[in-house]
Amino acid sequence: MFGGALSAAVLCCRMPPEPSRFEREGTTHTMDLLRWLFEAQIPVGGTALILREVLGNIFGLLSALGGMRRRVWAWPVGIVGNILLLTVFLGNVFGSATPATLWGQAGRQVMFIAVAIYGWRRWRESRHADGGNTAVEPGWASNRTRVILAISLVAGTAALTPLFSIMGSYPPVWADAWTFVGSLLATYGMARGWTEFWLIWVAVDIVGVPLLFSAGYYASALMYIFYGFFTLTGFFVWWRASRQSSRSAVTVETVFPDPVTTR
Repeated sequence: MFGGALSAAVLCCRMPPEPSRFEREGTTHTMDLLRWLFEAQIPVGGTALILREVLGNIFGLLSALGGMRRRVWAWPVGIVGNILLLTVFLGNVFGSATPATLWGQAGRQVMFIAVAIYGWRRWRESRHADGGNTAVEPGWASNRTRVILAISLVAGTAALTPLFSIMGSYPPVWADAWTFVGSLLATYGMARGWTEFWLIWVAVDIVGVPLLFSAGYYASALMYIFYGFFTLTGFFVWWRASRQSSRSAVTVETVFPDPVTTR
């Protein structure tokens, strides 16, 4: 009786089997790959670009291209880029190759991920409802919404600047807060299908480029310059699409009791 109980106790307390050699090697290779990713740099002239920063901006560019074409895949691709850039802007928390900590830039990556999940879901639902390839029909925000967006950008910057300063963000701190709030409003506007969101990105780029250059994030600064021209192109693409959409939605009601026709 006691022998059976003892055997059962031994079985319950038996240590789990040790991982096989292949499992240990796989774990080692994964850790080596992650270590290389967090420490890798690309020499350019007398300086070096952080590999994670370059990859994150490439994913961001692909996401912007998908957004201009109104494709749902723009959101998950952008999330990958946001995760990479989050590790970059958190400074020395992730890797020793990062020059400075920008809490606004890091915080906006977290915000991007949250809003991207919302936009991803909204565009998927819109595409399934319309049964087309594009996920959203571009439109214009109301005058009231435009005023709210402008006030939110200024007020949000003023409110977050002291907080980012206390957290030790790279100066000028107001520029870090501006890019954070502007990016939040622009991403939300993209999810809602407002054509004006492209112009908010232009305002973010105007302030963000000098900030990133001064902080040593040269890859992101150069990409922001390219984004500036890209966002202007995206604005006119969405403007043209919104005009075409409004024309196709014009209704004509005849004098006879016929159904309303659309042309």
